[in-house]
Amino acid sequence: MSSLADQLVSGIDKALRTLTGQHDADRPNPAGGLVEGEMEDQARRHAAGLMRVNHTGEVCAQALYEGQSLMARTREVRRLLESAASEEADHLAWCEQRLQELESRPSALNPVFYALSYAMGAATGLLGDRVSLGFVEATEDQVCSHLEKHLADLPLEDERSREIVKRMHEDEARHGSAALEGGGVAFPEPVKKVMTAVSRIMTETSYRV
Repeated sequence: MSSLADQLVSGIDKALRTLTGQHDADRPNPAGGLVEGEMEDQARRHAAGLMRVNHTGEVCAQALYEGQSLMARTREVRRLLESAASEEADHLAWCEQRLQELESRPSALNPVFYALSYAMGAATGLLGDRVSLGFVEATEDQVCSHLEKHLADLPLEDERSREIVKRMHEDEARHGSAALEGGGVAFPEPVKKVMTAVSRIMTETSYRV
């Protein structure tokens, strides 16, 4: 088992790779076989804004899982978190590739969001594995909700972004279910509403900046 110092060094390396785009997907891009659709400039900018929000969400996911893994009490929980983080890394790579195709860029605020998310993940992990896994489920529930809104809001011509978001939704829902099955405690609705309010700050700022 790695020492705390080893995990911290590994965490710093992962943060740098996440924030500088040095990551490759293990799975094929779901949009790989689709032809780029014709979009007007306004529709393209809107699609780019939505995919930038999704990219920032995946940056936050990497930070959350890293912070939670650092504080996990058991190997089983750490493995569950690392497995989910690996699939989230695919999402990160897919979203970044899509932003490039849309001639856009990631949010300039990603380093700030990463640091805040890492701290939140570590703090949640300190409360114990059941709370940490419950936080995963509550977070994934929020993410699924916002991905559903994006599917309804993306330009109809943008099938490539739509396919990526669909696959992300499938994975996020599975991560949430696995967290509860792994012993996570279900968060009450008032807590989830607070989490929604906090996540709205990220989505509204990363869409533009």
